[in-house]
Amino acid sequence: MSLTPTPARFIDPLGQRFGAGLSAAILAPAFLLGLPWLVALVGLNLLVSAAFGTRLFLPGRAWPPVRSALRLGPTEPEHEYPPRFAQALGGTFLALATLAFLVGAPVVGWLLAGAVVGLQILLAATGICVGCRLYFLRWWVPSIVARLFRRTDALRPIQVSAINRLD
Repeated sequence: MSLTPTPARFIDPLGQRFGAGLSAAILAPAFLLGLPWLVALVGLNLLVSAAFGTRLFLPGRAWPPVRSALRLGPTEPEHEYPPRFAQALGGTFLALATLAFLVGAPVVGWLLAGAVVGLQILLAATGICVGCRLYFLRWWVPSIVARLFRRTDALRPIQVSAINRLD
């Protein structure tokens, strides 16, 4: 058993911005149409992506074809741990929102979901990732999350043909 952690991936930051914008575009109609199950689905996807890698963040999967269609040049890649930490925070807020919906507190649920939407819009519009900035503060929560990421990164990769075709 190796004590060296599996190296994390480096990702296109524009893909994260695009995915955040698309995720916010899914959550906003969920509020307007009163569909809390969409909040639960986006939250679940954020938590899965945070645990097992940003390549599983479904709204961000559309970015490579969009980048190719727009003929955008390469960007400087960034380490994936800060965005994964931000996704863990967003997924946690959306899980709490789902719990609020289930216990009959829809106002609390929509407020929590609205906070996530606001931060996703901020990321999509400006590139400022508040969760990523919190990761770099190096308080104890990001340290624990980074250890968990290293453990899940060491797991055997999931082979999903639809995801592999987009890489």
